Amino acid sequence: MAGQGSRAARGAVACAAASLLALAGCTAPEPADPSPREIQSLLDRHARALLDRDEAGYLAAVDPALAPAARTEFDRLAKIPLGGLDYRVTDVDRTGGNRATAEVELGYRIKGYDSGPATSERILDLVERDGRWYVTGDRGAEGAPQQLWQQGEVETVTGRRSLVLGVGQSAERLREIAAAADRAVPAVGDAWGGSWAGRIVVLVPASVEAMGRLLGGSAADYRGIAAVTTGAAGGGPLAPADRVIVNPDAYAVLGAFGRQLVLTHETTHVATRVQTTKATPVWLSEGLADWVAYRGTGRTPAQAAPELRRAVRAGELPARLPDDADFSFGGDADALARAYEGGWLACELIAERWGAGKLTAFYRAVGAHPGREGAVEKALHDVLDTTPERFTADWRAYLTDRLGGADTA
Repeated sequence: MAGQGSRAARGAVACAAASLLALAGCTAPEPADPSPREIQSLLDRHARALLDRDEAGYLAAVDPALAPAARTEFDRLAKIPLGGLDYRVTDVDRTGGNRATAEVELGYRIKGYDSGPATSERILDLVERDGRWYVTGDRGAEGAPQQLWQQGEVETVTGRRSLVLGVGQSAERLREIAAAADRAVPAVGDAWGGSWAGRIVVLVPASVEAMGRLLGGSAADYRGIAAVTTGAAGGGPLAPADRVIVNPDAYAVLGAFGRQLVLTHETTHVATRVQTTKATPVWLSEGLADWVAYRGTGRTPAQAAPELRRAVRAGELPARLPDDADFSFGGDADALARAYEGGWLACELIAERWGAGKLTAFYRAVGAHPGREGAVEKALHDVLDTTPERFTADWRAYLTDRLGGADTA
């Protein structure tokens, strides 16, 4: 009996232990989240294979269902002279079972043109099979720009000082844009001086709608705007690369003079990017770009500032220099034109009264200030020996003198 009791007791203990084990963890534990390092390694191999033109290695990182789209992207990127491409993983989250999503920054450099990468935020969907992770989806983060090669087959034209990449454009149009860009670069160099890359990359999408996607916005924001320049202000030589993006709809209706003006204006933004900071008001950055573009063309203020001229002659002389908000796209087109024209004439006044060298020195001095507050005031004092009040009064008098008279053009 004692032996039987002992065996029963041992059985009861065993049953209790088994019950505790069942309660504590007989179900399989949830798999651990993939580490950012693990996903980073996968994407490093993926990017390296692309740069090496290793199609099999490139496709090895993607799920078979994504392979056709990945193969298309691989072929399209062959048209772009890449000097570098990489992914930087910023976050990884498991979404259930063997699936996860990764937030990444895609960066790429064009060989011979970019000192820093052009970047965009991406969301990658991932699946784990047999201990390996694969990419099942690749999409832009909310509000992130699309890439040109994601819009269609890319055609490339290489100029002497430019690279033009287009989708849905004729080779003739791309060559014409490259020729205008090649003329713009030395014109900007002569006006601005200083050190900059001396070359530009121009993207020409198929439509204004496609342009909006390249900029992470809508077509309505850019309709009527012939071109814009992307890039991070004041980021130094390794800041994200600039791209001049042409609106093919608005650009097409311009004459030869207007097209050249647009590309010279945008090239000025590329050249001045490092010296353009949060301290720089928009009237100055846009005004300088127009000053460079109009320089040497022989166009008079009356010819180049028609909207502001109409306002001045109607007795509506601006009381102040344009605010940043006056340059917002998508609003009153005439008001936007007056803001650009007012900024240009402020820069024209400086160049005419103090000299072109003082204008570029003033621009650099404003950009070198640690913040917006006091930047223009200090540069006016240090470079031009004037005050905001005197400068505004001089600018208003300049507008009256140059725009308020009878038609002579």
